[in-house]
Amino acid sequence: MKDKFGEVVNTIKLNELFHKKEEEEKKKNVFLIVLAIVGIVAVIAGIAFAVYKFLAPDYYEDDDYDFDDDLSIDDEDAKDAE
Repeated sequence: MKDKFGEVVNTIKLNELFHKKEEEEKKKNVFLIVLAIVGIVAVIAGIAFAVYKFLAPDYYEDDDYDFDDDLSIDDEDAKDAE
């Protein structure tokens, strides 16, 4: 009778240890899943930003107007007027 009772107690202790390990593994799995989701969102945001920068028109490159040329022309006109 003592052997059976001892076996039952040992079985219960082993089950408790296994359940503790399973709970720790579940916590680790949840943490990894959250990190994976954050990583995926960051990658998608980075790709979207890169596509936007690549496809967005650059208005400043089309403006090749040189303001210094206008000033020199105005200076020449002012000299001619004198």
